Amino acid sequence: MNLRQKLYQMFILGTSGEGYEKALQDGLGGIIFFTPDIQLAEQFKELTQKCKDLAIIPPFLSIDQEGGRVERTENIHNGKQYLSAKYAYEKGLEFLKEQTKNIADELCSYGINLNFAPCIDVNTNPNNPIIGERAFSNKVEEVIEAEKIVSSTYRQNGIIPCVKHYPGHGDANADSHLTLPEINLSLEEMEKTHIKPFASCAKEIEMVMVAHLHCTCFEKDVIPTSLSKNAINYLRNELGFEGITISDDMVMKGVAKFGAVEAVEMGIRAGLNMFIYRNSDAETIEMIETVATHAENDKELAENINKSFEKIIELKNTF
Repeated sequence: MNLRQKLYQMFILGTSGEGYEKALQDGLGGIIFFTPDIQLAEQFKELTQKCKDLAIIPPFLSIDQEGGRVERTENIHNGKQYLSAKYAYEKGLEFLKEQTKNIADELCSYGINLNFAPCIDVNTNPNNPIIGERAFSNKVEEVIEAEKIVSSTYRQNGIIPCVKHYPGHGDANADSHLTLPEINLSLEEMEKTHIKPFASCAKEIEMVMVAHLHCTCFEKDVIPTSLSKNAINYLRNELGFEGITISDDMVMKGVAKFGAVEAVEMGIRAGLNMFIYRNSDAETIEMIETVATHAENDKELAENINKSFEKIIELKNTF
């Protein structure tokens, strides 16, 4: 694999824009599927199979399937939904485990191998516009208990779990799809509550999604945690996480204003291993190609791309 192909492995793109087909042949790391991709069970299986056939390295075939309002299979389910994290947890640990197994079995039947779940934010702000019932609880120990059940159930049933949204989106008072929320808590306060579920699973979990949040405990300047070397180094060095760090969707307003090429290069330098883009339009492909050109003459970028590629291939080989 050359450096350009290794860089392509660091991206998970959506099908909108249709650049994903050629990108898979160029080494693209994975695809993320949304509701418009999933109309019928057989149609969706054909789509995931097409992605496998096009890819030069088996791709992550991924989805956000949390249950409740974050569920992508509503067309197949005819409106019937899995329960959200909060309500599934409240029905008891056996119910939570059973629902998670049902989700895993269904996703596997379509060819999916990576779910961006569970959401392990501690929902401390009742006015939080983005988390709410997506969180298991507003109590740290309950979130930790639920995470262990959900992650292990996914893992045992052929789905790679990805916990989110590090370092904790639960205290936000704004939606990072629309702006960059500020979390103005000390590191001690963050460690006591929001970081604790990530600390609990850091040695076992395969993948951590990093949020677009400005956490003042990591960065005085307005830099999202997804692009923050301090935040990612803390996850690695203090919590002992050795798996893959992946950004939340890079078209979200919380990060988009930094500029596409600039944001990705900041993320690579900060230690991010993968990036999600909900599109595979010409602009997104051009951004990847531009970063690839820059990396040819940038030792730090090239070294970090190589390190990320190794982590990605290691996880793909494991599953």
